Amino acid sequence: MIQHFGTAAGRKVISALEREGYEAVFVGGSVRDHLLGKPAKDFDIATSAEPTEVKAIFPSTVDVGIAHGTVLVLIDGEAIEVTTYRTEGTYSDHRHPDEVRFVRSLQEDLARRDFTINALAVTLEGELIDLFGGKNDLEQGMIRAIGEAAERFNEDALRMIRAIRFAAVLDFTIDEKTCHAIREQKALLRHVAVERIKAEMDKLFTGVNPGKAFDYAVHTQLREDLPLFPQDSTTLGKTAPYETALEGWASLMAVGNFGPSEMVRAYKLSNREKQFLHAVDDMMEKRKVRPYTVEDFYTYPMDVLIVCEKLVRKLMPGAEPVSFEEMERRKCDLPIRSKAELTVRGSDLISWAGVRGGQWTGEWLQKIESAVLHGKCINDPDDIKGWFLNEFNREE
Repeated sequence: MIQHFGTAAGRKVISALEREGYEAVFVGGSVRDHLLGKPAKDFDIATSAEPTEVKAIFPSTVDVGIAHGTVLVLIDGEAIEVTTYRTEGTYSDHRHPDEVRFVRSLQEDLARRDFTINALAVTLEGELIDLFGGKNDLEQGMIRAIGEAAERFNEDALRMIRAIRFAAVLDFTIDEKTCHAIREQKALLRHVAVERIKAEMDKLFTGVNPGKAFDYAVHTQLREDLPLFPQDSTTLGKTAPYETALEGWASLMAVGNFGPSEMVRAYKLSNREKQFLHAVDDMMEKRKVRPYTVEDFYTYPMDVLIVCEKLVRKLMPGAEPVSFEEMERRKCDLPIRSKAELTVRGSDLISWAGVRGGQWTGEWLQKIESAVLHGKCINDPDDIKGWFLNEFNREE
């Protein structure tokens, strides 16, 4: 028995449904995580009540996916996701069911799910419902498809990516029959929107063992049908673990020798991700031929520099490593962080030089910026004025 599972609000929802004569249980990831000793969240509920019946019980609900049986119940300041037991018809596009049919049987509902470890349920009284051996697979560290793996992947090809994602996040092994089905069905991945693949990759990168997922991508030949993926999973695995998904994308780019624009197009990355990859790629190219300079610490954000240094250590063994503490110190010791911090403006230069303003003011502000960075003058109006007039008159 599992004592006091779920939130107080979730338990109240199940109690209300049961009072009206319906079945209701906690399902999915929260049950899996609880059994793994991890903090459970997103306490989703499955019920025999249909959406209209759920809405009739609770005064405050939101239709978030009512065609597929999902209603948000707003109660005690929480939003509880309640989904009707259902089965699904054929998947003509290998992504969405052609038909969703509401049923009163929990077993039918659990049988449509992807992996045994995600088909666990807990009643209000704390009874664990395990119809497909999910608890044993959790104890064995195994990812196993429910029923015929080929059928599960034919229904939704994204489940193949989810399998290797769970391998990374949980550090689990994928059952060989499931691996075989991935190898046989991998071409179906072309039917999956790249945004869905990208979302799974984000989670994969921040798992405890991304290298395991990379190995499975090669072992199952799934990498051949991913938008972009290096052939060398071993080297890619050496760049892990990652602090963030951004670091994972940068490593994928570097190991595969892909261009940042190529990565952005292939996975439809965001502007933030695009800027990050371009910055890492630019800094890596410089780092291949020289040490870091003061301009590097001035130009690039610290997260870009740290990721670059991590990749240098893993992929450029001949390069002299720089400690992260030293990098932080050099960043903190910069006299200015941007041109906006300069204590002079173009109008000051015009006044000091007695010359009409023009393109020259911008050029000289750049020179002053560099002079301050390199300690040729301090960021003080009088000191800058003396340096500027000396250099300006010398060039004149």
